[in-house]
Amino acid sequence: MITKEEIFKAVSTVNDPEVGFNLVEMGLIYDAISNEKNEVRVIMTLSTKACPLHQMIVQWVEEAVLREIPTAQHVEVEVVWEPAWNIGMATDEVKDKLGRF
Repeated sequence: MITKEEIFKAVSTVNDPEVGFNLVEMGLIYDAISNEKNEVRVIMTLSTKACPLHQMIVQWVEEAVLREIPTAQHVEVEVVWEPAWNIGMATDEVKDKLGRF
């Protein structure tokens, strides 16, 4: 079975195009699971509901998992809005670069 760590590592290859940090560093990836068939589910959010790249980012996450984890058979990305993302969810490095709020 594919581990959560493997999935997070794969998703960390996807950068938020607006700020240049990866989605994991930004705190946008809430959870990731796989089953015995190596089907992967990523639960994530976006920094804003009005994100113009919503569909592209979801596609990039799907493609990254399939590219980085050859045993992955299917990827489903669920975008959720609760809890709402805030800068406090990001790594310290991201907070420092974007300015602490």
